[in-house]
Amino acid sequence: MASAAEQLAANLNFSTFAKASELKKRIWFTLGALIVFRIGTYIPVPGIDPTVMSELMTRTGGGILGMFDMFSGGALGRMTVFALNIMPYISASIIIQLMSSAIPQLEALKKEGDSGRRRLNQYTRYLTAVIAIFQSYGIAVGLESMRGSLGPAVIDPGMFFRFTCCITLVGGTMFLMWIGEQITARGVGNGSSLIIFAGIVANLPSALANLLELGKTGALSPIFVLAFVIGVVVLIGFVVFMERAQRRIVIQYPKRQVGQKVYGGESSHMPLKINTSGVIPPIFASSILLIPATVIGFSHAAGTGPNWMRWLAAGLGHGQPIYMILYAALIVFFSYFYTAVVFNPEETATNLKKQGGFIPGIRPGTNTANYFDRILTRLTTVGAVYLVIVCLVPEFLIGHYSLPFYFGGTSLLIIVSVTMDTVTQIQSHLIAHQYEGLIKRGRGRGRLR
Repeated sequence: MASAAEQLAANLNFSTFAKASELKKRIWFTLGALIVFRIGTYIPVPGIDPTVMSELMTRTGGGILGMFDMFSGGALGRMTVFALNIMPYISASIIIQLMSSAIPQLEALKKEGDSGRRRLNQYTRYLTAVIAIFQSYGIAVGLESMRGSLGPAVIDPGMFFRFTCCITLVGGTMFLMWIGEQITARGVGNGSSLIIFAGIVANLPSALANLLELGKTGALSPIFVLAFVIGVVVLIGFVVFMERAQRRIVIQYPKRQVGQKVYGGESSHMPLKINTSGVIPPIFASSILLIPATVIGFSHAAGTGPNWMRWLAAGLGHGQPIYMILYAALIVFFSYFYTAVVFNPEETATNLKKQGGFIPGIRPGTNTANYFDRILTRLTTVGAVYLVIVCLVPEFLIGHYSLPFYFGGTSLLIIVSVTMDTVTQIQSHLIAHQYEGLIKRGRGRGRLR
């Protein structure tokens, strides 16, 4: 079966894509949804002076709010309806997954199949609204106390502004959450990841122009700019290599005789990726850091708040020890946590035993589960170290050389991983389309006979 799929994948061409009408509909739907997202990043929240907001974001752009602005495609810097982006939804997903592993009632829902999954998704939506309300109110209060050289950021502060700001930002987040779910169901790829991907890619040209401008004005030496571009290319190649790397576990199936025919006796392999969690840990880590940093960052920009809050806001800048330590710790934690969520060694060993398969030299059952757990722990350790290196080393350079956020390890990892996952899904649709074509032709020949 694997060789047949590989042969079909090798034979895919443009004519195959042209005939796959269902895939074309999915791609057009995905593109249309992402265009709607980009349009929304230019619709401003009422009652805010855009020039003052731009000046204040330039002043605080080196901190974690700059990364938030990168994920939102510049929506936060322009203070538009999608300023919160889809980060509250991601934060809610993390909390629900953590609670489903700790609370028996939620764990039982997870095992109920589609009905339980729908209820958990509903709980995630409710929690998304709560988190978005908290963050939007913090932003509204922070905006009221912010002043630039041209005046206050909010034209008419008060309870009415706070209400309209919260309604606008929460509505934008819930709309983005719906768009992401629609992309996942009716489009190509993961909707949440594609929305973040679109926000980063949209500002890549301007980031590249800023980098070249730094080299042109002498702020950075041309040799450093060239070395940095080469480093980015090498980093992309390294990410592709690590995302494709996998450990193949040999699975043997015993021979069984039915009448005079012998079935089975063949061997296959179970691929385990080195980075099983993919791009999820950096996104989860960023979203967790952004919940308190939103309020802290705006209070710092306004020049208000206690001294410890100002110290923490300064520590959350790129390349700063607090930011680096928290970010690395969260990436490692979510690497192990998400791997445990998506791969259950006991369940995999039980299913393998029911199918009559076994790993050579390992007894079925508990021993097989322990073997999976041991291998997966080692792979996850390597994957977590890889993610920390890829995400933190470029962030250190960004913090010390004032390079654009969009060339950071997190953004490049998201771009490469989401692109690879989307291309893989497109290829799967094309292979399925070719299989359908082969089945139809086979039925047609059978009728002619």
